[in-house]
Amino acid sequence: MAVQSLNRPVARRRPDVVQSPGTTRVDSSDPLLGKRKVKARRLGPGRAIPFGAAIGPALLLTAWIITSATGVLDPQTLPAPSTVVQAAHDLIADGRLQSNLLTSVQRAGISLVLGVLIGVVLALISGLSRIGEAIVDGPIQIKRAIPTLALIPLFIVWFGIGESMKIIVITTSVLIPVYINTHAHLRGVDARHVELAETVGLSRLQFIRRVALPGSLPGFFTGLRMAVTISWLALVVVEQVNATSGIGYLMTQARLYGQIDIIVVGLVVYALFGLFSDIGVRAIERRALSWRQSLGD
Repeated sequence: MAVQSLNRPVARRRPDVVQSPGTTRVDSSDPLLGKRKVKARRLGPGRAIPFGAAIGPALLLTAWIITSATGVLDPQTLPAPSTVVQAAHDLIADGRLQSNLLTSVQRAGISLVLGVLIGVVLALISGLSRIGEAIVDGPIQIKRAIPTLALIPLFIVWFGIGESMKIIVITTSVLIPVYINTHAHLRGVDARHVELAETVGLSRLQFIRRVALPGSLPGFFTGLRMAVTISWLALVVVEQVNATSGIGYLMTQARLYGQIDIIVVGLVVYALFGLFSDIGVRAIERRALSWRQSLGD
């Protein structure tokens, strides 16, 4: 029996069966199927489009140019792109755009860093301790339900109209999405990982560094993307309340004098910073979570 099994011919792959990546197995001897390759269907979104993030804004810009050139869009309602570009050039020439832009970036940057740090710390306190959750989660949910505009009069009474009030308003707005999403993913860490950490004898600090923080990274980046956008939204609000510098202040002054083109310049600046900030955070997220295989990969 052993000799017969050794002498038995080994089944080899038929040369007339063709298979390549992205295609189903096709027998070329079949006159119906041999003439074509049947592609496997994909249920996902497909491959990433190069510079796909720029397609939507480019379509909006094209529509703006066409409607302005054809007279469909009233210049008193929204100036043409050429008018806005000329206004931006004039602002850059006299230095007003650069100085106000630097002030806005400093406010947004400082507030974003503070909000992210506070949001992560509060998420760790609430996510890893029932006592911490009882103390922290309720006030966070209350702040989440109160609009930023509603808090500004109270903050003015408490902190005045200086820079501290503006930074506090933006910071308290930024920490909410960071806390919510990081806390949710902390609570979603697999219980088996916690049991394994206890088995190998990890300390509380080691558990946070090796298990809790890596497990909450997807939620943290989701919150960070929202926080970046909210920082610019809150900045628009605070810079139009008793401000003496910043893009919002520049827009407020333009509104008083009916300079719609300068208002649009400010809106474009906010939009560009928000868009590029989000693109930057998504790039960092892809590198930090390169191990994750998701639908968007």
